[in-house]
Amino acid sequence: MNATSVTLKSHSPAETAEVAARLAATLRGGDCLLLDGPVGAGKTHFARGLIQSLLPTPEDVPSPTYTLVQSYDTTAGPLFHADLYRLTGTDEIEELGLPEAFESAICIVEWPDRLGPLAPQDALRVTFAADDGAAEVRCISFGWSDARWSGRIPEISNA
Repeated sequence: MNATSVTLKSHSPAETAEVAARLAATLRGGDCLLLDGPVGAGKTHFARGLIQSLLPTPEDVPSPTYTLVQSYDTTAGPLFHADLYRLTGTDEIEELGLPEAFESAICIVEWPDRLGPLAPQDALRVTFAADDGAAEVRCISFGWSDARWSGRIPEISNA
């Protein structure tokens, strides 16, 4: 399948969390989201909104910047949230157990460039960028080549 992409504009952090929650409702084990963009672009806020929407009871969702990986038992199954910013090599990714998690859990990975050849080819790439026109506005682009995403992304972008 050819690569496909859809770009949405979010006008506030709350709207970003709503987009994340709509995507969360479509996720299942083995789905991987690769969140890309500069520091402060909204990756962690998006991940928090997604995770919180899947938790059976509300809880704090910290950034895994220092722990590297946080895991959650969600209504959709096990979920792993990884922030790979501080990693220096792919051998560290193996130690974190991410390759195994990619097979059966929902995985959210910030700074996916650190995955190198370990990045799942069927992952959904979610890229964040500031809109030049307004400080709070973010462009959120969803890109995929695996057919599993084709029915889900138009669903969240038209809500």
